[in-house]
Amino acid sequence: MMHEVLEGGFNDVPVQAAQAFRAVMTAMARPGDIVQVCGAQPPAPMSVAAGAVVLTLCDPETPIYLAGSHDTEQVRAWISFHTGAPCVAAHDAVFALGVWDDLPLGAFSIGRAEYPDRSATLIVDSAHLANEGAVLRGPGIDGTARLSLPETRAFQQNAALFPLGLDFLFTCDTRLAALPRTTRVS
Repeated sequence: MMHEVLEGGFNDVPVQAAQAFRAVMTAMARPGDIVQVCGAQPPAPMSVAAGAVVLTLCDPETPIYLAGSHDTEQVRAWISFHTGAPCVAAHDAVFALGVWDDLPLGAFSIGRAEYPDRSATLIVDSAHLANEGAVLRGPGIDGTARLSLPETRAFQQNAALFPLGLDFLFTCDTRLAALPRTTRVS
């Protein structure tokens, strides 16, 4: 086993996992807000925030899809060692990780009428994350918020599917923001 695979997890698992979980829940409850999350040191090209999200939300029961540049032997081994999450095809994934251009949006589960919660959550590792650009409205937003999204059309189409649809977590370095399917984008 590669030495690097054994490293990079949380040093104080209960405390850091709780902090990361709180950050994810805060971001989901307040779309557009950017929160800090740290504690993980995943292999490149994963950001610290993406690593913390994976360590917190993935386990042997949550299959993950790795897209493009994130689908490396080292990333797969790190996720497997630290979480036990199996790497699967996009249509079987509960979580997906990659950069925006590599994620096949149409391949992920958007849930079913009886079980809309059985959809995928996409962790989008980004080079830029700021409170600028697209205008967000909806639950958890006081008036409007702004978030630097890679595009707007895909998120508008996703919101139109509600209660079905995908949820998104955007990560960049140690920063995290969320865009749940309930958020309207313009």
